[in-house]
Amino acid sequence: MYLLSNLMEHFVQKGTLRIIDAGGKLHEFRGTPEPLATIRIHDQTLSRKLFFNPELHAGEAYMDGRLTMVDCTLKDFMEVFSINRGSMASYPLQNVLRRVSRTLRAFQQHNPVGKAQRNVSHHYDLSRELYQLFLDEDLQYSCAYFLTPDDSLETAQKNKKRHIAAKLRLQPGQRVLDIGCGFGGLAFEIARRADVEVLGVTLSEEQHRRATEEAERQGLSERVRFELKDYREVQGRFDRIVSVGMFEHVGVSNYDEFFGRLFDILTDDGIAVLHAIGHMSPPGSASPWLRKYIFPGAYSPALSEVFAATERQHLWVNDVEVLRVHYADTLVEWIRRFERNRERIAEIYDERFCRMWEFYLISVESMFRTGAQMVFQMQLARTRDAAPLTRDYMIDDERRYLESDT
Repeated sequence: MYLLSNLMEHFVQKGTLRIIDAGGKLHEFRGTPEPLATIRIHDQTLSRKLFFNPELHAGEAYMDGRLTMVDCTLKDFMEVFSINRGSMASYPLQNVLRRVSRTLRAFQQHNPVGKAQRNVSHHYDLSRELYQLFLDEDLQYSCAYFLTPDDSLETAQKNKKRHIAAKLRLQPGQRVLDIGCGFGGLAFEIARRADVEVLGVTLSEEQHRRATEEAERQGLSERVRFELKDYREVQGRFDRIVSVGMFEHVGVSNYDEFFGRLFDILTDDGIAVLHAIGHMSPPGSASPWLRKYIFPGAYSPALSEVFAATERQHLWVNDVEVLRVHYADTLVEWIRRFERNRERIAEIYDERFCRMWEFYLISVESMFRTGAQMVFQMQLARTRDAAPLTRDYMIDDERRYLESDT
């Protein structure tokens, strides 16, 4: 426990963390009285593992029941961890380990065509019922857009789709490509807003199956179709390209390939809108626990990494919007629904799976609430005059869409 205590004394600058070790002894690390969390370690070997890789081993131990909460919730623990994350990076050993991890980023994020499909399948080809138990009715698995604090999850997700559609400046007759189309909800929204043809591509068999079924059910299959295909294999050119929640899986070493492909398949007057998770801190590496158990090969970039790639691929960045706490609010709703349906989810999978997903959802909510994570929406084009010179058209179209929905 000596090594872990030394790390925690450096780490806890805000709030208070109490650790009951495997022998029953209480250790307290205090920066300020609140927030407060108490954990119990049930495995004598765990304290040493936590010293060397706290993010990975805390998550694994919680999944296995070797680390439990005492008179507090997992959210309380994650809040203490999140608000002190910056001090962890300055601890000498952790600083060295993070630098080593950064040198391995290319390997960790290597996503050639075949591997990309396996990485996607790991997470997105889980039971459809699982997603139905915690997402909105449209199965939007990305950041919602809350116009008011009272918006329901369903309303906020509809807001998000309107917001993105307005940035696309849709016109009749256009060809639209949705890269990483999920369960198809945004593609259907775009098709309803304008007389356009939409192609959605995904690497998830379950998402492709559901999206295709929905196109038939909604009578949109003549204008909206879906293919199980990597975006790098798409042929033809498109007037509009949209990608929501897929860029996080591209990997920094593949950014030039991604934006180069956008440049190649956009028409000369085309517009692309990219919606993705990023962070406001300098370039880093992904959480080792999230990379191992939830999103293999994934990484949320610093904006500096994104801009560098768009510049090299000669794309105009016409507009950037940063959504700061919208994803935290989205995750609060997902967590509430997950917990409400936890018993059924345990029947589909097991208790360890539930604990893994609780750790995932709650830790990510903390990252967006008190950490460096955010969501950005970026509008891109091949030419400087592909979109009007002011943003008025976005606001006008969004208001028009909203009025037509009420």
